[in-house]
Amino acid sequence: MDRFIRFESSAKIAGTNWKRLLGLLAVGMIATVVVACGGSGKNSELPTATNPPDETATVVAAPEPTATHAPTSTPVIEVEEVEEEETPETDFSDLFSDDAEKSRVATLQKIWGWKTNFEARTIPLTELSIVLPKDQITPVDQPSFVSVQDAPDYMEAREPVVALIVDGDARAYPLAILMWHEIVNDTVGGEPVTVTFCPLCNTGITFSRIVDGEELTFGTSGMLRNSDLVMWDRQTESYWQQITGEALAGDFAADKTVLTQLPSSIIAWETFVEAYPDGQLLERIVDDRGSAVRPYDSPPYAGYDDVDHHPFLFRGTVDGRLIATSRVLTIDGETPVAYPFDFLEETPVVNDSVNDEDIVAFFDNGTFSAFNDLSNDHQTSGSVAVFSRAVGDRVLTFETDGDGITDVETGSIWNLAGIAIDGELAGTQLEPVIHANHFWFAWAVFKPTTEIRDSISDLKP
Repeated sequence: MDRFIRFESSAKIAGTNWKRLLGLLAVGMIATVVVACGGSGKNSELPTATNPPDETATVVAAPEPTATHAPTSTPVIEVEEVEEEETPETDFSDLFSDDAEKSRVATLQKIWGWKTNFEARTIPLTELSIVLPKDQITPVDQPSFVSVQDAPDYMEAREPVVALIVDGDARAYPLAILMWHEIVNDTVGGEPVTVTFCPLCNTGITFSRIVDGEELTFGTSGMLRNSDLVMWDRQTESYWQQITGEALAGDFAADKTVLTQLPSSIIAWETFVEAYPDGQLLERIVDDRGSAVRPYDSPPYAGYDDVDHHPFLFRGTVDGRLIATSRVLTIDGETPVAYPFDFLEETPVVNDSVNDEDIVAFFDNGTFSAFNDLSNDHQTSGSVAVFSRAVGDRVLTFETDGDGITDVETGSIWNLAGIAIDGELAGTQLEPVIHANHFWFAWAVFKPTTEIRDSISDLKP
């Protein structure tokens, strides 16, 4: 992928004047990027680069968005404006003996304006690929919702949404929105949460925003690591790995803090509607004229899930057991487990035991791919939800005849959201199990000991 994203930007990054920035980057790799992600006002070209290329060099290019038009206004959410910043009191580059690390820290502080405590870190900072300024991909900080019953006509029955249920509060976050914003800071059922999606990894994960008793708000750092979204919190400017929830640099990295993941699933919109008729839907963000600030029907990475595509800004070695961009369901633990979607398509109800927990996976082959244009392309990718098979003092065994899901023990009928809709157990909700969907390359690089279960004989029910 040798094309560049163009984006609209203000004339400064973190208070750095463009002439000064160009001078500092004259010896480096300079790429022109144009906005996929936002901003208002006159278009301006933004050079983004750091160090000269080497084996750990930052690549400053991104897949070109396929949308035919760009937004004309910023989202109606409040994002703290970047002000002129003085040189940080602590020059952390003096703490590094490695020239590449020293240069990287200087770049992050002096060019990109980061105030992160780089003395605390869990990774070499050269593993970070700097692509955009912080929050240039604009998070949703003031989400607006509409009831399921009043959902807008633009919602497609089979389009994917992140379903999150906390203390009876059920909310759906369309991937069509998350594709463009990547992070939604919200409060659901009284729990401060952040709903995240990394398009380059096809990874949707929800975390609690309460960390060590403090409520954090998260943004997009403009950086990637192993092609995965690196988030930042606005309270300490710590960096966080989206797939693992681990603090990479900053105050929280000192204690190797890991965010608490909450159970959520990617399911089809109509599945959510049927299961949670009193639920709420995240609305598309509009400007003061009522126009959508992004072309939400047209994903910025259309076609990226093609199996022939090499992962963008991925420096690791692809685990050759599966195709890099093949989709997998994953469950973490002492023994991480992955189920390829190809297997789940053939076996849509999977009874298994993972890390001593009896689980069942319900696969829906009809869910649209988030990487297709909703206005004219309805290619499916499938979706999956995972639940505990324990109900009271019984462990249920599930099966399907193609028309519905039943449990062998009581004959009750279940929907894809893990709710019994008929029979002895009608009204029972299976306990959700924390899981995620990924492209294989992204999961495997962080969890290389993953056990792949891609046949009935691999299961341990």
